[in-house]
Amino acid sequence: MIHRPDFAWPAVLGPLVITLAVSGCVPASADPAPSSSTASTPATSATTPARGARPAPTKSPRRVSGPAAARPSTSAASVGGPAPTVRPGAAVTTLATLSVKGRAPRTGYDRAEFGQAWADVDRNGCDTRNDILRRDLRSLVLKAGTRGCLVLRGTLHDPYTGTTIGFVRGQSTSSAVQVDHVVALSDAWQKGAQRWTSQQRTAFANDPLNLLAVDGPTNQRKSDGDAATWLPPRKAFRCSYVARQVAVKAKYGVWVTSAERAAILRVLGTCPGQGLPSAGVIRLGGGRVEAVASTPAPARTTPATVVAPPASSGTDPRYGTCREANAAGYGPYRRGVDPEYDWYQDRDHDGLVCER
Repeated sequence: MIHRPDFAWPAVLGPLVITLAVSGCVPASADPAPSSSTASTPATSATTPARGARPAPTKSPRRVSGPAAARPSTSAASVGGPAPTVRPGAAVTTLATLSVKGRAPRTGYDRAEFGQAWADVDRNGCDTRNDILRRDLRSLVLKAGTRGCLVLRGTLHDPYTGTTIGFVRGQSTSSAVQVDHVVALSDAWQKGAQRWTSQQRTAFANDPLNLLAVDGPTNQRKSDGDAATWLPPRKAFRCSYVARQVAVKAKYGVWVTSAERAAILRVLGTCPGQGLPSAGVIRLGGGRVEAVASTPAPARTTPATVVAPPASSGTDPRYGTCREANAAGYGPYRRGVDPEYDWYQDRDHDGLVCER
């Protein structure tokens, strides 16, 4: 059963509260008190004339039609301009459906509780990280032989900072672009995910609705913060950002704290019509395919551990261990997708080797 506490709407959202109250989205206790100019309606004053007063002249009678709620108002909300329009299904109305509770302890949290990192949940033959890179990057260059899965290069127009970042796959360069969990896994763990099954947590960690390719250092600064402790530096993206958090939390039943709800309300007060995002199917391909030539391994202190690459074209160099392959910027490899998979030992039998 979802607990819907009464809202203490900020005064800056007065017009928004009036609009939501008419539609029944806000509890009656949150309704603003009527102003003196609207305490009595024209219809009431017409039926209760002052004692001894003569009937008013009929020079310009005020005709009222329809329910009283539809009549023009001279309250403080209308004096400042028309009330903002809130679309059905807008983020602010969905926020009202989320439970509000305190943050549970972080005890027991571990990334492994949310399954293998970047699992192929949609079973399209490609890991989630590369799915998101293909969706969010432009001018893609894809690795040949991966059926349009693996991104070698691309350009990110970072939503968090507004900067443009060139992505180049490699051990020392891939981290420039990171895939962020908009609702952090640790945050979800402290707000309901502890009670989920492992399948539910894996689905949550790999749901495209909850994932964005972003600037790596900015993502590191965000850490596992919620809207009460962190918002994107680029203010123009904040409405979209908190709307995505609301959509994810509503989908999975993750609750919010009172401070978090207040922070989201402050942002949505500037964009009351902000809709909720959706996540479509991410298809393979969408960029230029490039074969990666097999080149000799770089000079190393232990060259004997490097095995000559096979004669087939388009494959990575073959190393003695996954650690060496990772150090040179290669991996991971998937069973049935990458020919390099068969060169290494899949110790955990998860269909992935040389994961980083």
